[in-house]
Amino acid sequence: MRQSITIGIKWLLGLAAILAVSGCSDANLKWYVVSPFTESGRVNLKFLIEGTWNTLFMSFLALLISIVVGLLIAIPGIARNKPLRATNYVYVELVRSIPLLPLILWVYYGLPEIAGIQLDYFWAGVFALALSDSAFEAEIFRAGIQSVPKGQTEAASTVGLNYFQNMRYIVLPQAIRRILPALGNQFAYMVKMSALVSVIGLQELTRRANELIVTEYRALEIYTILIVEYLVIILIIGQGVRWLERKMGSEESDSRSS
Repeated sequence: MRQSITIGIKWLLGLAAILAVSGCSDANLKWYVVSPFTESGRVNLKFLIEGTWNTLFMSFLALLISIVVGLLIAIPGIARNKPLRATNYVYVELVRSIPLLPLILWVYYGLPEIAGIQLDYFWAGVFALALSDSAFEAEIFRAGIQSVPKGQTEAASTVGLNYFQNMRYIVLPQAIRRILPALGNQFAYMVKMSALVSVIGLQELTRRANELIVTEYRALEIYTILIVEYLVIILIIGQGVRWLERKMGSEESDSRSS
């Protein structure tokens, strides 16, 4: 993880040096507005980077909620009872078919009218992202659970484990190892989709970039930095997921050898 963060910082510093040089040679480009070598550039960069915490925190909370909801929705999807499977199918197809942007607007503006629930920018974003992602998480968990060989669950039943013990000790640990790359992809997806929450006013990366453009009138330079910020975040997430895969893989190998 430290190596990933170091790589991300080097990317930003390298880009800053390139922008500073290009800003001196091209009169049409005003990279000084986001350059760490000017006072105004440092202020603008700090303003942009501070939006990272809202982006990451909102995405992480939404992912945790969507994982819990997705797991609860996935379990009926593997049941023998047809009505339970139908419940899973209807939820997944319905939620998965709704575009995220209208869902964010509906949560923020619609819930107060329908249920009298007024969420602030942050929690409206968390709820909308979690609701949208829960359908995808349900399918990921369903596929992961079904990938565990039936022989293991049958063996667990013969030694006296009930359904919940079977899921907790036998099925889910193996399923999580198999779906970890997909969960990492969903976290990266959530970080990118969190940009849509800017439409209701949350001060995350994209919102701050838009506000800075209103004052500086330099869309190209500011959006370039915004893209690089997202790029560095996603690269770090990808490296973190690979580290977890290697760690969990080594632990599984150690448990088998012992």
